[in-house]
Amino acid sequence: MIVREEHGSVTVLRIDHGKVGAIDVELLEILEARLDEIEGSPTRAVVLTGSGSSFSAGLDLWRILDGGEPYVRRLLAAFRRGIARLFTFPRPVVAAVNGHAIAGGCVLASCCDYRIVAAGKGKIGFPGLRVRMPYPALAVEILGFAAPLVQLEDLLYGGVLYSPSQARANGLVNEVVAPECLQARAREVAERRASAQPLTFRLNKDRQRRPVLELAGRDPAREEGVDRAWSDPEAHALIRAHLEETVGRRR
Repeated sequence: MIVREEHGSVTVLRIDHGKVGAIDVELLEILEARLDEIEGSPTRAVVLTGSGSSFSAGLDLWRILDGGEPYVRRLLAAFRRGIARLFTFPRPVVAAVNGHAIAGGCVLASCCDYRIVAAGKGKIGFPGLRVRMPYPALAVEILGFAAPLVQLEDLLYGGVLYSPSQARANGLVNEVVAPECLQARAREVAERRASAQPLTFRLNKDRQRRPVLELAGRDPAREEGVDRAWSDPEAHALIRAHLEETVGRRR
C-alpha cells in the first residue's frame, strides 16, 4: 500500500493503493508504521508521493458504505492519528503531488512541509460539500495552516478544485514542475531541507505545528458529532448518490 524507496539520505514513501490511492484504515495504519520506521532510521528527510494519475483521491467512500458505523469510527480515528503524525513528523517532509489530490488527499499533501505538483490535468482541492459531510477539526486546521485564508474559504465553502497552476497562484502549493522532473525536484528540496541541524529543525517545526493540534482538540463534542454525521444512514444515502453520479454504480 505504501512502498518505501531509499535515495541516500531521503526516503520516498509512495502511495500505491488501487487506482486512485484511496484512503482507508489499512493505508493510514501503514503510513504511521512507515513514519515510525523512518524516525528510527538514519533517514534525514521524506518525500511523500502517489502512483499513476493520483496522489490520493481521498477517503474510500465505498468502504464507508460497506463498513457502516463501526468502520467509520475506526477510519476517522485512524485518519486523525495519521494526519497528526505526518503533520508533526520531526524531519522534513516534501509532497510530490503527481496527480489528483482530492479531499483527504489534499489534507495529506497539506500535512507536508513543502508541496510540489506535477503540471497537467491533476486537480487539488477539498470538495467536502459535494458529499455534505463535515471533516474532522484537525483536517480543517491543517488546511488553514497550509492555505491562505481567502483560499481556505474557497476550499471549505466552495468545494473548489484547483489546477496545478491555480493551486500555485493561490498559495496552496509551493511549486509546479514538469511531470518528468517531479521526483528529482522533490528529492532535491528534501535533501536541501535535510541539511538543517536536526534538533533545530525539530524544535522549530514543533513550535509552529503543535498549536494546530491543540486548537483542533479543544472541542471533543464537535468531533463526536463529526463521527455521528459520517455514520448516519441518511448520510450514506447521500454518499451513495454522489458516487453513482460521479463514478457510476458499484465497481
